[in-house]
Amino acid sequence: MPKKKPAAGKTAKKQTADKPMKRKILEAALPDVAFDGWTQELLERACARLKLSPEEMNDALPGGATELVLYFSEWADARMLEELGDEKPERIRDRIALAVRTRLECLAGNKQAASAAMAHMALPPRGRHLPKMVWKTADRIWRWAGDTATDYNHYTKRLLLSGVLTATGFYWLNDDSPGNAKTWEFLDRRIERVLKLGQKLARIRRKKA
Repeated sequence: MPKKKPAAGKTAKKQTADKPMKRKILEAALPDVAFDGWTQELLERACARLKLSPEEMNDALPGGATELVLYFSEWADARMLEELGDEKPERIRDRIALAVRTRLECLAGNKQAASAAMAHMALPPRGRHLPKMVWKTADRIWRWAGDTATDYNHYTKRLLLSGVLTATGFYWLNDDSPGNAKTWEFLDRRIERVLKLGQKLARIRRKKA
């Protein structure tokens, strides 16, 4: 007989319950990512440190190392939002720039792990997860910034910010300037271009309406 699928409510509760365990595994794995990459061996070694059985490891991360990378992105988002708090700059563009910068600064101590995560997710078939992962970060940033759009702007803003996040992230990974000054200059230029593009798209849409 086919196994019954768990009810949606039960699945959501299980995912919430698994997060503390995912965090423990991630924190146990991070010191070795620079040497081992995001691999099954890394995951098994981290779980061995925590004295977790293979069954407990599979319950927490049924998707293996790739699921741990996805959680790494969520963990970085959570740290970003905690660091940002409730106070926001007046201008929207400054809010977005601050959020992107804060997220990268939260990852500064794990730069090699972030680089390895991008490399891991760029390869097929894992590559299908990468746009969704970046989109979630863009969505969290826009929600923190106060965006309430529900029309096409909702999707346009997140699509454009996803491009900013990806381009700035790659630039940051290769930036060795003092205090990552060149990255923040690059970020400002990207946001300026995106704002101009967004305004242009809005004008085109108004003309078609």
